[in-house]
Amino acid sequence: MSDSPSRLGDFLTATYEIDGPEPKARATAERICFDQTVEAEGDLLPHALQAQIVGQIADLRQTSGGRYHATIQYREELLSGDCTDLLNVLFGTSSLRGNVRLLSFTMTEGLLSAWRGPRFGIETIRRMLAVHNRPLLCGVLKPLGRSAQELAELATQLVDGEVDLIKDDQSLVDQRWCPFEERVSRCAEAISDMSQRRGRPCLYFAHVSGAAETMRKRAARAKTLGATGLLIAPGLTGLDALRLFSLDEGLHLPIMSHPTFWGASVGSERGGLAPGVLYGLLPRLAGADVTIYPAFGSDYSLSQQDCLSVAQRCRESWGSLNPAMPAVGGRIGPEQLLELRRVLGSDVAFVVGSRIQKDPEGIPAALRAFHRRMRELGPSSV
Repeated sequence: MSDSPSRLGDFLTATYEIDGPEPKARATAERICFDQTVEAEGDLLPHALQAQIVGQIADLRQTSGGRYHATIQYREELLSGDCTDLLNVLFGTSSLRGNVRLLSFTMTEGLLSAWRGPRFGIETIRRMLAVHNRPLLCGVLKPLGRSAQELAELATQLVDGEVDLIKDDQSLVDQRWCPFEERVSRCAEAISDMSQRRGRPCLYFAHVSGAAETMRKRAARAKTLGATGLLIAPGLTGLDALRLFSLDEGLHLPIMSHPTFWGASVGSERGGLAPGVLYGLLPRLAGADVTIYPAFGSDYSLSQQDCLSVAQRCRESWGSLNPAMPAVGGRIGPEQLLELRRVLGSDVAFVVGSRIQKDPEGIPAALRAFHRRMRELGPSSV
């Protein structure tokens, strides 16, 4: 069944999953239309004004398990171009209900044109690394508690093992035993030196999350100290902070998004944000070039289909926006590569952290085992 609005113009269109049967689903969809715009009873506004402001049901259809998909359109006038008001219109008050799940959203071309998305994206990052036909390997500087010099030594081993990307652990900020400036300076120098020795670049993403002014200073200083990318946790800082640094012409660095604190927003299968929205569409729209999220079969609860949906949202055609590189982690070992590669394809990064450090053969040898395994798998058709 369809309730097609007759309005013209640019729209934000969101699809929600809600409970049936049909009368209950329709009532919930109508409630969402009001909650996500005026958040008031309909009789408080003249009918003509309601038609201009309140969301409108574009489609309502039954799916499996007695649930319904409700597609709702919102007028462009509700948005100012910030991530903040986009999130509020998409899922502000409705997120409090517990039985409404935001499955996806789209924008008309005119509305999407105000968003640049990833500055670099998959193609440019691959060109920067001179790696074109295989998944990328991303090493992690951890655990918290090591000194800056110890982390720099770890970085050298990671580059020696042929990783393509290195990121700070998100727990690394400005601790007394590992000050921000010393850590970034030592690690950037170690990565640069070892990259030159091996004859191929490795990008270093320094973690800069913090209060707004702290982030600004850290990001500028990280670039000066030699970082070649920035790691930001938008669940802690907000998506607009990520977008700000992505658009900063003075920085001009790739941005990696980390999902810490976001897991609770995924919620259950009946509520929250679908993983494809939270880990895929939103960071990509805000400008993340690489977006990290849990791999299926890892220590974290994400199904194979949800894991794939994030990768698809990162890479699918979306107006003029560059594709973002999906990056999966969760104590990945070589034995998981076959299934991960089969499902996710080649345009993906595998994040290898603490597990690789426990290999009795040593970190470089363990990483080379990853590379051998990827070569054995051959090119992917996904």
